[in-house]
Amino acid sequence: MIKIENVSKTFGVKKAVDNLNLEIASGQIYGFLGPNGAGKSTTIKMIVGMLKQDSGKISIDGIDTLENPIESKKKFAFVPDSPEIYDTMSGRQYLNFIADVFEMDVKTRVENIKKYSEIFEMESSLDTLISAYSHGMKQKIVLIGALIHNPELLILDEPMVGLDAKSSFRLKNIMRERADDGKTIFFSTHVMEVAEKLCDRIAIINKGVIIAEGSLDEIKEKAHESGSLEKIFLELTE
Repeated sequence: MIKIENVSKTFGVKKAVDNLNLEIASGQIYGFLGPNGAGKSTTIKMIVGMLKQDSGKISIDGIDTLENPIESKKKFAFVPDSPEIYDTMSGRQYLNFIADVFEMDVKTRVENIKKYSEIFEMESSLDTLISAYSHGMKQKIVLIGALIHNPELLILDEPMVGLDAKSSFRLKNIMRERADDGKTIFFSTHVMEVAEKLCDRIAIINKGVIIAEGSLDEIKEKAHESGSLEKIFLELTE
């Protein structure tokens, strides 16, 4: 679903991403891990089109993100680590705006808005202005917007940040269900326990370079370590 080939990105004299190669297949929950400043967010921003890579190629479902940016964006939904959205809209107006962008019919949008607003316990706040939302409520409304049009690919940057325990649990269930249904989830997280329990495959990036990639068992085998993912992560990145 996502193919990254020889991708690099430099800011001034700092190489944020250095000749990155990754391939994420459909039907997987793929965790993208790394310490602060490792290149995670830069990579994600290049995938979704917020940044342009200096070299290399990124494709989503076979579509080059630079050559066909609109077509590639139709394939995914993106939830950033900081939900900066339209404060002057109500939650319902925002969700209908997203539904319009993806040309959803009225019946499907109404059903899906109802479904996901109930899952994330936002139904009573849909007609409140987003400016009155807490950080967690903004995170929930962005997640609902990402899910209502049923994308083949979900790209999530630290999606659990700001969510209460119940919403985090329900989001993890949704991610698993979608992957089991053949869809793809690519997400970054600092929470090693979440990655260890949830991910089918994992990549660890440090200083712009992939230093480990594979299933948890494969990473443990390559690292000659049988401990937790957190322990392996700390040893590899230090």
